[in-house]
Formats: sequence, C-alpha cells, structure tokens
Amino acid sequence: MLFGEAIYGTLQTGSMRIGIEAQRIFREKKHGMDFVALETIRELQKLDAKNDYIIYVNNGPDRACLQETENFKIKVFSGAYPFWEQVRLRAKAQRDRLDVLHCTSNTAPVNIGVPLVITLHDIIYFETNPFFAKGYSLYQMFGNAYRRWTVRNILTEARKVITVSYFEKKRFEHYLELPGEKIEVIYNGVSRHFKPVKDKEVLEKKRQQYQLPEHFFLYLGNTDPKKNTTRTVLAFARYCEKYGTKHKLVVGDLNPDVVQILSKHGYSRYKNEIIYTGYINNLDLPAILSMAGVFLYPSLRESFGIPLLESMACGTPVLTGNTSSMPEVAGEAAYYVDPLSEEEIAEGLHRLSTDEDLRNTLISRGLERVKDFDWKTTAQKTLALYHEIVE
Repeated sequence: MLFGEAIYGTLQTGSMRIGIEAQRIFREKKHGMDFVALETIRELQKLDAKNDYIIYVNNGPDRACLQETENFKIKVFSGAYPFWEQVRLRAKAQRDRLDVLHCTSNTAPVNIGVPLVITLHDIIYFETNPFFAKGYSLYQMFGNAYRRWTVRNILTEARKVITVSYFEKKRFEHYLELPGEKIEVIYNGVSRHFKPVKDKEVLEKKRQQYQLPEHFFLYLGNTDPKKNTTRTVLAFARYCEKYGTKHKLVVGDLNPDVVQILSKHGYSRYKNEIIYTGYINNLDLPAILSMAGVFLYPSLRESFGIPLLESMACGTPVLTGNTSSMPEVAGEAAYYVDPLSEEEIAEGLHRLSTDEDLRNTLISRGLERVKDFDWKTTAQKTLALYHEIVE
C-alpha cells in the first residue's frame, strides 16, 4: 500500500481518531527515541483494530520499517524539524480533527488546539543552560534550546506527559514543577530480535562485516557529553596499561576524536587497540553483542537506557553507571561503577573479563531481568492513556 496524504473520509470509522508523531522513524540511522516510537506503533497495530490512527512521519529512505494497515494510515511530509513540527504537523493535525495527538520525541507544536499527549524522554536541557553547558556542539546547543522553549510552552496544554522512568518523573516534578498526577511512567521494552546469537556462521559473517577482533568490549559512544566518552576511553587505556591488550575496545555509532583524547592524556600508544565500526545497524547488533566480552554503558545520566536491556537479552555482561535511571532499569543484573571514576571503570572491565562466576551470575540475572520489559506492555499502557484522555 502506498503512503500518502490520506484524507479524513478514507479512514475506518472508530471510537477515537489518534495521531502519532513519529517524525524520524524513516531515517536510515535510527536511534533510541526512533525505536521507541516505531516499536510502540507496531504493537498498537497488533493490539488495536478499533480506533483510527494517523502516523505523521518525515520523509526518509527506510519506508519499509512500518506498513499501513486498515486503521493505521501514514502521512509523509518533508521539512526541517522545527518547521515540520510547528507548521506542517500543526496544520495536518488540526485538519485531521484528531481526538488526541501523541508527540513521541520531546517536543510538540505549540498552541495546537488538539488534545495533546507528549512523551518527554528526559529534560537534561533544563538542568543546565543549553548555551553554557560544556561539551555540546553548536547544533546540539540550539537543539536543546528549541526543546527548552517548546516544552515550556506546551506543558499547560498537554493533557498528559509520558516519561520512561520514575527517576525522570522526579526530575519533572522538580525542574518543571509538574504535578505527579499529570505524569505517566511507561517503561520502554526490548525488541524481540535481541537474543543470544549462537550460529557460528552468522557470527563470523558479522565479524568480517564490521572488522571485529576476536576479543573485545563494546561501547556505543557518541558526542553527547552524558555518554561519558572521554572517561570511558581513558578507562580502557588504563585497563590496557595495567592488564594488557588482549581485549580491544570496539566503538560503534558516532565517533568522537578518540585519538585526540588518548594523545592529550599521554595514552597514544593504545590508539591501535580501539576499533571503529561507525553506525551499527540495529538488526546486526544482537550478533555483535553476543560476541562482546562486556557491554560498556558508564553514562553520566540516562532517562532509561534501552541498550542495557538489549545487551542483557543477548547474554552479555553489562558495566554501567550507578546514577540516574540505570539502577532502576538494570536492577541487580549489571555491574555498577561511579562513572566519574576512570579507575572504577577499568577495574570493572578487569573483573568482568576474568571472574567467570560474576559473569555467569550477571548473564543469568540479565536474561531474567529483560522479561519485565516488553513493547506490548508499553503499547497497552499507552492505549489506556489515550482512552483516559478522550473518555
């Protein structure tokens, strides 16, 4: 079925007309919020044959990731994000006479005049001034400023605010002064393709595709300061200095200037111990996680942390920070460190790569922990919230 500008009269008659903003799900290189929106919509398609849905998406190459069904129509239109959201999405949502519009990615059209639900994954941009926070690019600064302006202007209009952890809910109550009853915590899930990969042929194919060494730790780093990339790289260098170079560090996703980090701190000799894969396709990630000795996630701050659960689902031991939402999500199934301590991160890598009893305990706990998080439950709670608002 072709995507198009479906008009009001072509939709099935249902008890609610629900719009969902999923602006970025057609882009090729998806990230956390994109998968949250995509997986939730897919589960709603299975769950709800009664109500009518319009999914609003920006143009992109990966149109195969979501298909229309009888009561789920997709409207695709282009534009830079602020214009796409504040002008084009506003006009289409008003014209479509929605009973509720769910904006899934931290922002929404201001003064839209349609009953609004917004998912705020985090409000880190309220905790420090976007133009004075350290470590952000100019693009990231303006993006955070836009989020800050938008959220301030839609909070009174939004009927409900969804967030993804109780840690984040408390931040909303403090920084945004939102009443607790207006905030709904709905956990994220784990996609079904995340499971241990044991097929040697598949593993070897992915090893060759991404040029992976035999023994490695995996770190999905990027340039966001909360990801703690500099300390993570330096902690790995300390590990090499103290315990040797049997394990490489595989860095996926967006790559900061790791060579410069090592050089600045006197660790240039370890630059060849770090392997850069670039962006890892989400469908390839289970195989890569299954080969990794440890998954490194020592973030300074996360609102949820889906990669924690994805790693556990693949039977990979997880090292993570003891701050923000990470303990809430990982429970007793992760090895915790102070993310500000390079020494703790380095020692954690050593323990997780040498202590088989500890590894096996965490792997077993992780496989059990992920059973508490699934996208079907996310969709069920989201649909219940739509009914609460409309009825």
